[in-house]
Amino acid sequence: MDFKILWTPEAIARLEELAGYIAQDNPAAAARMGAAIFEKVQLLSAFPELGRVFRKLNRPDVREIPVRPYRVIYQVRSRKKTISILTVWHGARQEPEIILHEAG
Repeated sequence: MDFKILWTPEAIARLEELAGYIAQDNPAAAARMGAAIFEKVQLLSAFPELGRVFRKLNRPDVREIPVRPYRVIYQVRSRKKTISILTVWHGARQEPEIILHEAG
């Protein structure tokens, strides 16, 4: 059974922010980037451990996948069969502070 993908409010805000920034110069590129991120995230439903462990926290349940130049940071909750998208972050920026919610 596939995992359910959940987007945190912070992740949605970051995605809107990056799409808005890109769209200022190139709306088509913003749409392509958004689609690429959603497409990659959808893979996590079937392959929750696709990404590597997020080094800053070094926890097996917090992982990241690249969608260049961005990184999608997510938490796997195996018992609940859910994946929480925690943030979308530009790869050139300093590591983000990640706030984890309930474990599971």
